[in-house]
Amino acid sequence: MDFKNIIQKFRAKSSKKSKGFKLAVLALWIFFFSVVILLPIYILTVNINLFGLYGGMPSLKALENPENDLSSELISADGVSLGRYFRYNRSQVTYDELSPELVNTLLSSEDHRFYKHPGIDFQGLMRAVVGKLTFNYAGGGSTITMQLAENLFNTMTENEGSLYKINGLKQLIIKTKEWMIAAHLERNFTKEEIIAMYFNTVSFGSNAYGIKAAAETFFAKQPSELNYDESAVLVGLLQGTYAFSPVYNYESSVKKRNQVLGKIYRHGHISQDVLDSLRTSPIDLEGYDVANQNKGLATYFRTVIKRDLIEWSEQNGYDLWEDGLKIYTTIDSRMQRYAEEAVTEHMSQLQKLFNDHWGDKNPWINEGKEIPNFLESRFKRTEHYRELVKKYGRDSDSLKIMMNKPRKMTVFSWGGEKDTLMSPLDSISYYKRFLQTGLMSMDPHTGHIKAWVGGIDHKYFKYDHVKQGKRQPGSTFKPFVYGTAIEQGYPPCFEVPDVMVTFNLPEGGTWTTPNSDGKYGTGEKMTIRQGMARSVNTITSYLMKEVTPRNVVDFAHRVGIESKLDEVPSLCLGVSDVCIYELVGAYSTFANNGIYTKPYYITRIEDKNGNVIENFVPKTRQATSQSTAYKMLYMLRGGVEERGGTSAGIDRELKINNEVGGKTGTTNNASDGWYMGVTKDLVTGVWVGGDERSIHFRNWLSGQGGRTARPIWEKYMLKVYNDKDLSIEKGPFERPIGGIDVNLDCSRYNQSTSEDDETEEDDDSRMWDDSDFNN
Repeated sequence: MDFKNIIQKFRAKSSKKSKGFKLAVLALWIFFFSVVILLPIYILTVNINLFGLYGGMPSLKALENPENDLSSELISADGVSLGRYFRYNRSQVTYDELSPELVNTLLSSEDHRFYKHPGIDFQGLMRAVVGKLTFNYAGGGSTITMQLAENLFNTMTENEGSLYKINGLKQLIIKTKEWMIAAHLERNFTKEEIIAMYFNTVSFGSNAYGIKAAAETFFAKQPSELNYDESAVLVGLLQGTYAFSPVYNYESSVKKRNQVLGKIYRHGHISQDVLDSLRTSPIDLEGYDVANQNKGLATYFRTVIKRDLIEWSEQNGYDLWEDGLKIYTTIDSRMQRYAEEAVTEHMSQLQKLFNDHWGDKNPWINEGKEIPNFLESRFKRTEHYRELVKKYGRDSDSLKIMMNKPRKMTVFSWGGEKDTLMSPLDSISYYKRFLQTGLMSMDPHTGHIKAWVGGIDHKYFKYDHVKQGKRQPGSTFKPFVYGTAIEQGYPPCFEVPDVMVTFNLPEGGTWTTPNSDGKYGTGEKMTIRQGMARSVNTITSYLMKEVTPRNVVDFAHRVGIESKLDEVPSLCLGVSDVCIYELVGAYSTFANNGIYTKPYYITRIEDKNGNVIENFVPKTRQATSQSTAYKMLYMLRGGVEERGGTSAGIDRELKINNEVGGKTGTTNNASDGWYMGVTKDLVTGVWVGGDERSIHFRNWLSGQGGRTARPIWEKYMLKVYNDKDLSIEKGPFERPIGGIDVNLDCSRYNQSTSEDDETEEDDDSRMWDDSDFNN
């Protein structure tokens, strides 16, 4: 036996064991040093951004109270969302507002161990590392909490340090930040809160940020209503908002949806039969609608109120576009819809009549002749023209060629948008031919504006004709002349002869008022109630001369007209420009016992957490006495009740069991048609006219307010009264508590009509309304 060899072999084995032991100890020390010493040091240096190597981390306050930009929402009086103001279309939801199907879909697809890990899924992380090393990559191992960290704090794109420039280190630093932020989020929020926060921060494409906007955009639903099929489509979009969009890449979206449905099945949320059924069903996009300021209800109103909201936000330290404010308005979504329907129904037909009326001729007329170079002068006011001038020069041939060169464009029509070829001048000609309108409806007792239609289509015609646009009111101004007279003691039954009235003008000369038929009086004696009902100019002029223009201006301003009014005799025929907003407010004074309530449209504003920031109350003042106000309601009722009244032909259904006051108005050449309707619960004003005063019907009869504006009011009121869920009811006007000091029964003058002998004759056929005769 060779003991020497045995000893040598034993020593060799011992040496190997010793080396193995030493290597094991060394490995343990390296692991200990790396994990216990280097890793904390690395995390600390990342946290404090040592020497700017890593880029900054969010503050502790930000981690405990993470915020993402939120759209502010405009809400109607009946709780309907009218629209949002946003840089990114996003609104918050809570976990309770998410359907169980939606939550199950997210967890099955993105993080099925979500409730088992502390924000970092080490099993998924190891899978991702092994996948990278074996070229069998199957995901990045990011949990929902880590994705939320990126969504909230933009770890991939913001606060980059100098080490980001080194390949490989950037991704490591980014993941480290996400791990650290995820750990903070898990400590500060429940799992359910994290799920809700995640859904609130992700983008789904189609200008939809957050699950609420996505559900509304793609399926016209709330997140609580989403089923598995819809949820799978939306969760699939998280992997690529364009690549898997059901709108732009339908087939890819179907495949991705089916993949997500397969995961839902594997985690036991649906059966095989349900899976097979859902996989073969098409994606229903009937409700797809991308949110923008040109769609939805009250588009003009949303634009007008935006200016007030921006000013309020600046004064109170808020950002309208990002702070998630809730703005509660007075608009009733049902009444707003009825107003828009009434406008569309009438204006589409009126436009056809207008086009047939003019045929191939151009409607921009001055003193009976077409305005020369009209289109060129209007095009020169556009931004497109200014851009062409910069590019080609003001007097270049290229500029003239481009003005007449057809190009592809989509244009508005009453039959829907249409694609066509038009030159810039053709486009001006096309759009200038459209008649425009404005409507505002208000509760006279509260000042709440219930409906606001500023034009025929906000996308193509941005100008608001309710508050922004001002035009001559014609005969709708006359009630302020009569109101002044009533206030000074003239009773409604006071008789005046229809004779020529002449004013001596301060600057010399005279002005005589003709009636709308061009005559200077018939000599007929009538009450001032009938004079206003028939809109006889000479009767109005008589009272204007008696009460003086200065007092009329004062009365009009007291009851609600805010615009500058010229103290001239012709003011009695409405020569000073006003807007619908003012007229409705002023007429409402009569229906509110003489109290002027400034029209308003915001009741309160809340922050994103539902805390009331500010309540708004109407501004009121006693403008005239209750007695005067009620007498004016009696005067306005004359337009409906008196024979020959300009509102006598309104729909019979509106008169049954109801007191209605109405006043038409038409300005010179029928450039502007007006109608003011007054009931106990609503005062509504309507204007119809061309984009410019030179654009109108060729004859006064076709363009008068009784034909252009009144039908909109009638359609609107019929829709409102037919909706029994609204609190708008027929009935008499409120009587003054102290009674009336004069007799309001003018029937002894045999001027009123009954339901039996009423004819459909009104200002449409008898031309009792006035023209706007200037000095």
